[in-house]
Amino acid sequence: MLTGVVYALVAGLFWGLIFVGPLIVPEYPAALQSMGRYLALGLIALPVAWLGRRRLKQLSRQDWLTALALTMMGNLIYYVCLASAIQRTGAPVSTMIIGTLPVVIPVFANLLYSQRDGKLPWRRMAPALICTAFGLVFVNIAELNRGLPDFSLWRYLSGIMLALVSVGCWAWYALRNARWLRENPDKHPMMWATAQALVTLPVSLAGYVAACFWLNAAQPDFTLPFGPRPGIFIILMVAIAVCCSWIGALCWNQASQRLPTVILGPLIVFETLAGLLYTFLLRQSMPPLITLAGIALLSGGVIMAVRARPEKPSLAPAAAGENKRAA
Repeated sequence: MLTGVVYALVAGLFWGLIFVGPLIVPEYPAALQSMGRYLALGLIALPVAWLGRRRLKQLSRQDWLTALALTMMGNLIYYVCLASAIQRTGAPVSTMIIGTLPVVIPVFANLLYSQRDGKLPWRRMAPALICTAFGLVFVNIAELNRGLPDFSLWRYLSGIMLALVSVGCWAWYALRNARWLRENPDKHPMMWATAQALVTLPVSLAGYVAACFWLNAAQPDFTLPFGPRPGIFIILMVAIAVCCSWIGALCWNQASQRLPTVILGPLIVFETLAGLLYTFLLRQSMPPLITLAGIALLSGGVIMAVRARPEKPSLAPAAAGENKRAA
């Protein structure tokens, strides 16, 4: 249990970096940032995959299709929506919306996997949900009072919607990824991270080329293929690919194989808190009191979610195994 929590903590510390990337290169469209990040990840994965080719041969065709679905939802679509949301609403608001994941994931784990991992009574989850909702309200008020560049109601609300889409994408990714890892305990988490990185390569390459064509038509003055600050852009994409997409995913896979999903979900709070920390360090300022109150409420909600222990599974092990295979 402790080892799994430590792995989740390390993953969160690395994943928090993704919230400041769009702020470092705000002139780069979200699609180009997303495709650039995962193109770098796919290229980095090639030598690693060659060294681990024997393990990768153990994967079935269905496993590769699962890896492709995971990387599309949890990587490409998720990051395009998140980067766009950060540019529209500011990092703290988007970070706190993503911060609902520690509660969202246990809710869906309760609905989908209660027979396997045990059920968390809804009456124990209600205080965590209410606490998180108030935290989101406080941070949104703080950011609106601070003022956002190029603010418009449509831009702000569209950013909120994109952040919510990111939540849906990553919640599905976390649940499906954890299920695969727990159903395949003989498969090494590094091998699974490598497989997902490999299937990212052709998709992100095609996406990067498409983004370049779109930018050439929509913004003819935008320098292609690497934008107006190519050195910073390439270094940033490689750094995010290595730290967030590679090391972060590997640590999360290790945690997913060790912890029940209903306990694993709340630990994503480490990503949220790390994202807020890095954002205010980049601003070189202290969070206002209302933001600190929102952070405290979010943390309190997660603590309540973690302390609410699930009840024992309702099915016998054999029946649970049959249900897992049917799923």
